Amino acid sequence: MPLNQLSLSLQFGRFDELAAHRAALPRHKVARWIRHALATDAEITVRIVGTDEGQQLNREYRKKDYATNVLTFDYTQEPVVTADLVLCAPVIEREANEQNKTLEEHYAHMLVHGALHAQGWDHETSAQDADEMEAYETDILRELGFEDPYAK
Repeated sequence: MPLNQLSLSLQFGRFDELAAHRAALPRHKVARWIRHALATDAEITVRIVGTDEGQQLNREYRKKDYATNVLTFDYTQEPVVTADLVLCAPVIEREANEQNKTLEEHYAHMLVHGALHAQGWDHETSAQDADEMEAYETDILRELGFEDPYAK
């Protein structure tokens, strides 16, 4: 099955360990991971940020005063998905270490997760929705050659 088209802007803020995060996120891989999660064509900006910017955005837009792993700002879902995905590098790195994953594995998961949110998937509406979203993420990541991100 052919993959949908993606217009991708990949941006990096300023934060410690920037080089390691750039190395884990080559543009071609980021595009591949997101394209596998798309049900339609998309225009997506991915911004990798530090803790301060991540916390500020989460506070302003979600009223939660902490940096989170991924924020999805979805603008349209039809005829083309348009969205911004903001990933907080220090949170991604900490979670990857806690989950015994590589930085690349966890970024792939969070980019797929954010791309699904941009298309209307929501794991916070019900347990059933969460289970369906997790199962779909797992299928996509396995297709990409990654292990089940939710395996205990």
